[in-house]
Amino acid sequence: MLVKTYGCAVYGITATKVTVEVNIASGVNFFLVGLPDSAVKESQQRIVAALKNTGYKMPGKMITVNMAPADIRKEGSAYDLTIAVGVLAASEQMSGDHIADYVLMGELSLDGELRPVKGVLPIAIKAKEENFKGIILPKQNAAEAAVVEGLEVYGANSLQEIIDFFNGDLQLQMESAWSVVNEESSGIYEHDFCDVRGQENIKRALEIAAAGGHNVILIGPPGAGKTMLSKRLPSILPSLNMNEALETTKIHSVAGKLGKQSGLVKQRPFRAPHHTISDVALVGGGGNPQPGEISLAHNGVLFLDELPEFKRTVLEVMRQPLEDRVVTISRAKGSVEYPASFMLVASMNPCPCGFYNHPEKECVCAPGVVQKYLNRISGPLLDRIDLHVEVTPVAFNELSQAPAKEKSEDIRKRVIKARAIQSKRFENNTGIYTNAQLKTKDLQSICALDDACNQLLKTAMERLGLSARAYDRILKVARTIADLDNSDKINTGHVAEAIQYRSLDRSGWAG
Repeated sequence: MLVKTYGCAVYGITATKVTVEVNIASGVNFFLVGLPDSAVKESQQRIVAALKNTGYKMPGKMITVNMAPADIRKEGSAYDLTIAVGVLAASEQMSGDHIADYVLMGELSLDGELRPVKGVLPIAIKAKEENFKGIILPKQNAAEAAVVEGLEVYGANSLQEIIDFFNGDLQLQMESAWSVVNEESSGIYEHDFCDVRGQENIKRALEIAAAGGHNVILIGPPGAGKTMLSKRLPSILPSLNMNEALETTKIHSVAGKLGKQSGLVKQRPFRAPHHTISDVALVGGGGNPQPGEISLAHNGVLFLDELPEFKRTVLEVMRQPLEDRVVTISRAKGSVEYPASFMLVASMNPCPCGFYNHPEKECVCAPGVVQKYLNRISGPLLDRIDLHVEVTPVAFNELSQAPAKEKSEDIRKRVIKARAIQSKRFENNTGIYTNAQLKTKDLQSICALDDACNQLLKTAMERLGLSARAYDRILKVARTIADLDNSDKINTGHVAEAIQYRSLDRSGWAG
């Protein structure tokens, strides 16, 4: 007897329908074909034990399982349930009348219990696209799949529950669909800018970065508050919209980073990898390609603390994702693509000892060491960072004062207003949403300067020794400052403020 069940294979953050054909004929053998990997091949042993411990048996006949399309590699243990139900239906140990209406995915334990799997959201989206009635999954994955509207989602604890469901002896509880990002819960953050004493100029710089989607680097001595300020940046970013929430959740689902009973990711990610991270862990990859830290930071913030301590090769592989906002991982058997649209926030000491240009403490680094330390960060990488901000230590009288009254929520309102101006400006420009994404060809029209602004910028570049790469960045940042000021035109005040955020381009820093 031939029975077909359905599952999905996940590649990148998209899924492909997989048809599992189970045929039982005379003979004694078990064949699993269709390009399965080792984990899929091992499913035979798990299924045999699960059936026996659930009160069923593996037919003593020739069982052929074909996973189509046969030219796509099937990976992981999520096909256990798909194959097991096919075997039971083909051997008439359970009803197979409505099996074709559902996508079945889940890992089996030896006692028949279901264990959660990765990549459920892309699978659920594909099930809806293929017009399946519903999807049946382990209970722990049900909330994640339920964000897809128009799809019946059932969570089960064991293989026995699924058998009873198809036999009509048990009605599984359908997971309620909730797909609206809750503004109230998405706006609650652990860290808030009202906790920060002093550092008003740094808060202003991070507000500009958030408003325009600009990358930023903080330079200052140890203990000045670089990490504390960076951790609070997500709290002033606009909440995720529905498309961003779905895309972010898909990446975290594929990587297995969603917690139990999780649905949509409702807050912008904040990823802070250690400086010993490898190239593959940062950008993604491996034998079975997985998303890296820069993709897990998609639609959020990637924080690199002590930037010069990262390996040079690790920093250089970020250049292409920063420019294209996507990561392509190529392997002999194919390539996958992961989104990587994130804000880069980096911090660094000004020198190895940390006290170069410190107002009170003396730098003990030997001549030339400071420049060598700064040179660990390549020019092309700095070229992709719009704001260079010097962070000075907070004076005692500021530390002893009461915390700032302005909360992150107040700053976020100004950021959202500036983002709305940019959304209207770029509504006809595909793929551009913020000023940081502006192309060089659009700068002259969108960031036009009058004679006074041009003269100020020219003078600043000559006197401060600003590099040529600073020009475009200053224009973009000035445009964002003007948006925060609700100004249609960029004036000299906007340009002057933008100029001061190019510390590492000055001759005193970069040589």
